[in-house]
Amino acid sequence: MPGPIALPGAPLPMSTAQQPLSQTTSMEAQLRRAAEEFESVFLSEMLAPMFEGLDTDGLGGGGMGEEIFRPMLVERYADSISRSGGIGIADSVVREFMRMQAAQPVAVPTTEEPDGAHR
Repeated sequence: MPGPIALPGAPLPMSTAQQPLSQTTSMEAQLRRAAEEFESVFLSEMLAPMFEGLDTDGLGGGGMGEEIFRPMLVERYADSISRSGGIGIADSVVREFMRMQAAQPVAVPTTEEPDGAHR
C-alpha cells in the first residue's frame, strides 16, 4: 500500500507509529483504563447475581447495612479482578481498538486557506 502523497509545502501526516512516544503512550494508557473500566462493569453485572441469594447474620452481618453496601462490595471485587488481569475482555477491547485505529486511512491535509483560496 503506497504511503501518503506529498504536497509541496504541506507537512506529511504522522501515522500512529510515527506519533511522539509520549502521545501514543498516553492514548494507549487512556484506552487501557477505559477497557478495564468496561471489563469491571461487565464483571460486576456477572458477579451480582452470585451474591443476591446469600443470607448472612451474626456480628456485623445481615440487615439493612449489608443490603446497602453489598453492591459496592461486588463493584470492588469486579474492579479488583479487572485490574489484576481480569478475564481478557480489556485485552480484547484494546487490541480491537488498536486494530481499528491502524486501519483508518490517513487524512492528507490540504493547502487550502480558511477563505477557500489555494495558495
